[in-house]
Amino acid sequence: MATEENKAVKAASETIVEETELGYQVFNAPDEPVLDQHDTDRIPRFDVTQEMLTNSGDDPESWLMFANNYEAHRHTAADAITKENVGELELEYDITVGANSSMEGSPVVVPGDPPVMYQTNGPSHVKALDARTGEILWAYTYPAPDDAVLCCDDNNRGVAVWKDKVFLTSLDSGVQALNRYTGEEEWYASTADHKEGYSATWAPIIYDGMLFTGSAGGEYGVRGFHCAFDAETGEELWRTLTCPEEEYVGDSIKQSGGTNWMSPTIDTERELVLINVGNPSPDFNGTVRPGPNRNTCSTLALDMHTGEIQWEHQESAHDIWDYDAGNMRILIRDLEIDHRDYEGDVVYSGGKTSFGYTMDADTGELLVRSEAMTQQINFLKMVPHVEEEREYVMLPGLLGGVDWQPATYCPATGLVYHKTLNTPHKVAWRNEEFRPGEKFWGGIVDVEPDEEHIPDEYNGHISAVVAVDPATGQVKWRDWIDSDRYLWGGLMSTPTGLVFGGTQNGQMVAWDGETGERLWEFDLSDKAISGDPVSWYDPGEGKQYIAIQVGGSGFVGRGPRGDRLAVFSVEA
Repeated sequence: MATEENKAVKAASETIVEETELGYQVFNAPDEPVLDQHDTDRIPRFDVTQEMLTNSGDDPESWLMFANNYEAHRHTAADAITKENVGELELEYDITVGANSSMEGSPVVVPGDPPVMYQTNGPSHVKALDARTGEILWAYTYPAPDDAVLCCDDNNRGVAVWKDKVFLTSLDSGVQALNRYTGEEEWYASTADHKEGYSATWAPIIYDGMLFTGSAGGEYGVRGFHCAFDAETGEELWRTLTCPEEEYVGDSIKQSGGTNWMSPTIDTERELVLINVGNPSPDFNGTVRPGPNRNTCSTLALDMHTGEIQWEHQESAHDIWDYDAGNMRILIRDLEIDHRDYEGDVVYSGGKTSFGYTMDADTGELLVRSEAMTQQINFLKMVPHVEEEREYVMLPGLLGGVDWQPATYCPATGLVYHKTLNTPHKVAWRNEEFRPGEKFWGGIVDVEPDEEHIPDEYNGHISAVVAVDPATGQVKWRDWIDSDRYLWGGLMSTPTGLVFGGTQNGQMVAWDGETGERLWEFDLSDKAISGDPVSWYDPGEGKQYIAIQVGGSGFVGRGPRGDRLAVFSVEA
């Protein structure tokens, strides 16, 4: 079915997202859910089992969750694309998704004849596509409320699939379960009151019938949490508040922040949910929240059955630089760290601080802190008050280092690959009165400081793709990428030692994972590529495919919005 003829696509495309004093707001959204079906009988009828989810990372024919496996490696088992034939990649198809919105997502691909792709974009829109052709089989648009406030655009980064259902988060801080074959609604659950500033934009994760999701809205003075639902019924199973009340002074706990606004990672052996926890609130004014503000800017390990916190590691105590720990955690099995005389499982995190952190998976003990991936200038120095006559420009800026951009771990090379930002930002703090549903930053940010205030040491490079050894902390290679836009979106690796990702300049690139050499480039667009590549092998066609969403994000210079999905292929 053509995109322009689809009622759900039309509803999404007519929805307007604008930046206001409150943040990003949605206007002209449909009053009711909109579903448009076409030839849904083409979707093969079988349950996505727990065994399939557990083995997704080892199955070349699928990409069944946001990062393809519970360990969050963003690594495909498909090996048809090699360093020798990567230059033969061709554009299989290129479609418009119809929303012209934020395109920060990862599609999910369920194997079959044909394989079915579930693709999302803002605002709260999902489609089922024939992955071979890009034809729409059904499309659904959730009615995002116009009183929802969003700090950072109307993102929807992906779905979860399980049995006969597909699950997406919604901008009003909810979870919507749909029938995977028809797109019809199964159940909906709200996690928090969006009028207070809560929202949800990430892909949920499902394990053993439990759906794990969290909280966003740290810029609105909310109190962060993580929770679990019964994936069959939508019943809430447990809820954990991220920040311990006994360590916060007075009423500061009520606006503590500490939201975890990216998908969790699952340690199936230890039965832990590994979550990324963001900034304390307000972001820049630490005077109203004395102390370390534990567990903000941290990794938390939660018991998956109870939500009880098992361990934590904090990257930036009493943070006043907005150094959220927003990157999805990577679980690496049996890593040898010779200089620590350690061999075992580790949890790895790339931080806005620009450091990579390698932690003991049992205790959270820091084993390795990497070399800086970008420049660190005026790093962790006191932020001035707005009335001080002191210019303060810091690197990393408030977007990192490493922000949400999902990394990839390649077992063939033993390296983790990051998209990083090397952008100077000017910051100052001030006193602000908290008002529910309004921004509570406690300061101001200038993302384009005057040239005379930029430190002389700044090298002028805005971003880079960086390879890090999690066992030693060494930066193995770095590919600087220059632009007037920020480098956004994620990366993906292959067993043949390739790393794929898009740039803010509209190029799709394949890097040699060992050396950082660019082996293939394809000019996709004059718009930024903010999506995350995924890959699968289709035995019916004898091809390996790579899909990427094309288009920028409206927040802080991430490039013009777009609405394209590009799929490449090479014959095995």
